[in-house]
Amino acid sequence: MFKRFSRKTEESPDAKAKDKNLIEIETPIATLPSSISIPEEKKLDAEQTKKYRTVLKHFQDPELRVPNTEKQINDRVEATDENTAPLTDIEKAWVTRECILRYLRATKWVVKDCIDRIEGSLAWRREFGISKFGVENGDTITPDLVSVENESGKNVILGYENDARPILYLKPGRQNTKTSHRQVQHLVFMLERVIDYMPPGQDSLALLIDFKEYPDVPKVQGNSKIPPIGVGKEVLHILQTHYPERLGKALLTNIPWLAWTFLKLIHPFIDPLTREKLVFDEPFPKYVPKEQLDHLYGGDLDFKYKHDVYWPSLNDTAEKKREHYLQRFQKFGSVIGLSEVDLRGDHDEIMFPVEA
Repeated sequence: MFKRFSRKTEESPDAKAKDKNLIEIETPIATLPSSISIPEEKKLDAEQTKKYRTVLKHFQDPELRVPNTEKQINDRVEATDENTAPLTDIEKAWVTRECILRYLRATKWVVKDCIDRIEGSLAWRREFGISKFGVENGDTITPDLVSVENESGKNVILGYENDARPILYLKPGRQNTKTSHRQVQHLVFMLERVIDYMPPGQDSLALLIDFKEYPDVPKVQGNSKIPPIGVGKEVLHILQTHYPERLGKALLTNIPWLAWTFLKLIHPFIDPLTREKLVFDEPFPKYVPKEQLDHLYGGDLDFKYKHDVYWPSLNDTAEKKREHYLQRFQKFGSVIGLSEVDLRGDHDEIMFPVEA
């Protein structure tokens, strides 16, 4: 599984000679280029359609109440009017058709398990502070809260891979803060922003993880390039439990021996389906168009991270995308039921009408 490759991702002399042809960029790419096509959705069979509609009907119930914390669910606390609440309109907008299908696939199409998992994620989102769909609507995980975590450019959303997945670059070597819960909040914040950047019809993301050391990032006491096992397990729990089927591809490179050790330690906790999506030290242009890929990894983008330029652009564009999404939900959601419309699109067609 974890065979180590010796391939390096630094620029070759030929690549350096072509620097003049690179595309200078300092901000995220806001929209999917027309050169990239979104894969067609796999059609549901009759049984899958029936199960999907059963789950959908459950979350359309106006009497439904959901716990306010994941801990209540884990501790099996009795549900009361004080520790539960009905779904808000924004939470209903989160339970999209794609969301239900992702959880159904993750639970092997067991309807009860799917419903329990979605309710658990709704409770966790309330507890974690991301249930209100952005700081503009009242989320407590805000750009200002986690801004310091990204000052070194350790997490960057940039470009789209071959299947129209937005790419989140993770660079542990640019770690600039001590290990803390805020680092987990920052990662979740960036995952939410990647979701904002997903084009209509694509419901998963790509990770590009570069373990290279960066000498320009000052050493911080208590700073660990490889997260402690406890933090790693917490992150894996969040990803596997509350972001099921979100990972479409993970490209990893420059993996040091310590990272290989860490990967081997957490290997038992990684879902088998997730393992199949991991790519180690292969040429990244095989998976990402060069005009969408940082030149450090064989692409044509001459990307320079400037926090005072990138961070506002990332969040302003994401907020506009969320506003557009919610406007479409308000326009269509009450007409044919939540999750039945391609709400992220720039067009008004109903993509998934309910059959009579």
